[in-house]
Amino acid sequence: MTALDDALRAHVDLFNDAVRSGDWSGFLATFAEDAVMMFVNVPAGPYVGRDAIVEAYRLRPPDDTMTVTSVHADTPDTASARFRWDAGGTGTMTVHWSGAQVAELTVEFDEPDRAAP
Repeated sequence: MTALDDALRAHVDLFNDAVRSGDWSGFLATFAEDAVMMFVNVPAGPYVGRDAIVEAYRLRPPDDTMTVTSVHADTPDTASARFRWDAGGTGTMTVHWSGAQVAELTVEFDEPDRAAP
């Protein structure tokens, strides 16, 4: 495993812990003050700034955990992962870090008829 692989998996672990506990503070603290979070194929966002991201999770917290199926280092500070929702469905997550903080997160949900196995 690479450092990016570890960082992405740690990000997902924090997400899953937050889903299970309902406490999003640890997960949200990993976002930079000026972070951007975007979604593809779902009607949400984009959210610009940690405050907007915090508010999005306060208003509509996710209720499903995910499992990473593969990780690919895109650049020295960006990694993409294929994942599956534990309740069903798949997607791709791309995380760009600035130092130790998440600067940009893009989550693309696969359309049901195009979902990867």
